[in-house]
Amino acid sequence: MKDLVLRLLPEIKGIKDVDLQTKVIACWEEAIAFRGWTEELLRGIPFTLLAENVQITFIDHVRAVCKMCIALDEVLDEIHGPRKTPVNRDYLIAGALLADVGKLMEFEIIDGQPVKSDYGKHIRHPFSGVGLAFKHDIPSEIMHIIATHSKEGTGEKRSPESIIFHHADFVDFELVK
Repeated sequence: MKDLVLRLLPEIKGIKDVDLQTKVIACWEEAIAFRGWTEELLRGIPFTLLAENVQITFIDHVRAVCKMCIALDEVLDEIHGPRKTPVNRDYLIAGALLADVGKLMEFEIIDGQPVKSDYGKHIRHPFSGVGLAFKHDIPSEIMHIIATHSKEGTGEKRSPESIIFHHADFVDFELVK
């Protein structure tokens, strides 16, 4: 299943820490196995059920937001140089790739259509994502990105990595709504 995860999310290779790469892959493997998601289903489900007729897929959203995070950090490095607030790029990439992994537990396919599962009606993806990350010994700084990226993070003090991810995520989300 590792090959499937790397095919879906080649950005994982941008994480320099090999141990962290392995942990991120393990989170995705477990989330995929939870409902027996296939590559075809993963490449076809919409990234949100909060809007109608969404054409952006889940995997494309995860990848686009991850790439936006990297690009934002690169621009800030280029322009602000040593004055820039430090950002842990590995944590930023890992957080971007794991923030929505809980949706694979929150969603299910019924009669060929993606819907919110009974599980998802009780546990939103930021919570299940943090649970998966905790289980796989992901650093708390990354769990913070997962936990604070959506409405659950409102009012919380976000880390620099979480701020970058939160805004990149909502750029993609708001353009679809």
